[in-house]
Amino acid sequence: MKEEDIYKTLEEPSAGILFKDRKSKFFGYAFPISSEEDVKPIIESLRKKHHAAGHVCFAWQLGEKTHTYRANDDGEPNNSAGMPIYGQIQSFGVTNVLVAVARVFGGTKLGVGGLIQAYRSSAQMALEHAVIIEKTIDSNFQLDFDYSEMDKVMRSIKQKGIVILSQKMDLRCSLLISVRKSQEVQTKQMFDEMQNVMVQSRD
Repeated sequence: MKEEDIYKTLEEPSAGILFKDRKSKFFGYAFPISSEEDVKPIIESLRKKHHAAGHVCFAWQLGEKTHTYRANDDGEPNNSAGMPIYGQIQSFGVTNVLVAVARVFGGTKLGVGGLIQAYRSSAQMALEHAVIIEKTIDSNFQLDFDYSEMDKVMRSIKQKGIVILSQKMDLRCSLLISVRKSQEVQTKQMFDEMQNVMVQSRD
C-alpha cells in the first residue's frame, strides 16, 4: 500500500463532548466537510443549539495533497482558541474536517493560558470521540473511443478494478474513470497504448 496516496478524515460527525474548567463549559464537535461552504451552516446550527454560548470558535482544514485551513477565535483573545483547535487537527493528521468548540462562560476568567488549554483539550476530546478513517487520493481520467474499442477498454477496466464514475454513449463512447494516485501513470500509459482511445486527465 503506498502511503503517499492515503489521507485520514472523519467517517461522520462526532457526538458532542463536554469539557469544564472553573464552571465554564466547552462543547466540542468534529465534522467531516468537503468544502469551505459547509462551514457556515454548521457553525450557525451550533450557535442555535448552544444559544447561551458567548463564543463558537473553530478551525478547519481541507485538501488531500495540499492543505488550506482557517482558525477563528470568535471574539476570544487572539490565537487563544482557533489555533489551539487547529493544532489538534494537525496532531491527529486529519483533513477535510471542521472542529468547533462552543463556550458557555461560567463567571470566572480563565486567562489566555487557561483558554488555550481548554480549547485544545476540547478539540482533542472531540477528535478522540470521532471515527477516523483512511481514504485514497484518486486521479480521474476521461476516455473517449469508438464503439469498436468498447470490449478492449471494458476488459482492461475490469482487470485492473478501475472505478467508472460516469459514462456517456452518443456517437462515440465517453467514460470518466477514477484510479488511485499511485496507479495514475501506469493507467494513463495503458490507455495511451491503445489505438483509437483518447485519454485526458480530469483532476
